[in-house]
Amino acid sequence: MGQSAEFGKFLKAMRSRLNPEDAGAEGTSGARRVPGLRREEVARLAGVSTDYYIRLEQGRNIHPSRAVLDSVSRALRLDSGEHAHMMDLLENCAGSTRASAPAQGVRPALRQFLEAVGDVPALVLGRRTDVLAGNRMAFLLFTDFPALPAHERNLTRWLILDSQAKELFRDWKTVAAEAAGALRVDVGRHPNDAQANQLVGELAVHSEQFRQWWAGHRVATRSAGSVRLHHPAVGDLELNFENLVLPDDQDQMLRVYSAKPGSPSADALALLGSLGADARGADTGPEPQQRFTAEAFPPAASEN
Repeated sequence: MGQSAEFGKFLKAMRSRLNPEDAGAEGTSGARRVPGLRREEVARLAGVSTDYYIRLEQGRNIHPSRAVLDSVSRALRLDSGEHAHMMDLLENCAGSTRASAPAQGVRPALRQFLEAVGDVPALVLGRRTDVLAGNRMAFLLFTDFPALPAHERNLTRWLILDSQAKELFRDWKTVAAEAAGALRVDVGRHPNDAQANQLVGELAVHSEQFRQWWAGHRVATRSAGSVRLHHPAVGDLELNFENLVLPDDQDQMLRVYSAKPGSPSADALALLGSLGADARGADTGPEPQQRFTAEAFPPAASEN
């Protein structure tokens, strides 16, 4: 395993969030100059020497065993997603010469599936939370991603920088912070992705809140959850979502939103779909209609 400075920064951030009493560290005298546990306290909880742990946190080029990493993870109380991210930071270190991954494409059959489930919003998200494809209901519920410039078709970018998203999500801060956490997971897996680094830079320049979230090294890997929305056309909705990783590309995820049958949110979704159908019927040219289909996203050059 290699090592990167990001690995050390992650350990420090995780250490700073812990309360000494909650982590089971013995009390020590003297005022604390920094929040959270001291390095020697983490080392003691992990069963390693203080010098060794300091070298880990400083990003030294050492090669910790899996047993040591597991012990450090337990000492820092990492959850499964945080533990996996820690391993990514070691295995995919920034100094790696690994070639960049090829451009992602969406299989035609998956595009057809998106339209087949046209009564519920569905998106295919790729690396960096890029919106690779979606159906008409997703674009009606969120925004018309196909109409955006290619570099702006990114869910995290839209969530954090677009004022429409801040008005749409009733718990915007929670949703946006989780999106930033999902982006951090992706950067840990693909540290040499120039587009990801550009996206992080853009978000950091334009959003103080993103800068705070990014500095906290939070990661987010939820496979399911719920969101509360206030849509300008149909009012309040409470939707569940499922994230399904696609077996033929672990960096692609199908996200489907649904409402409880018979609920006001289900009625609101149905109304949104009918309003969208009415809007399409009023258009006489093909372009406005095409923007609401999954095919509006041209396949990548590498796609068969």
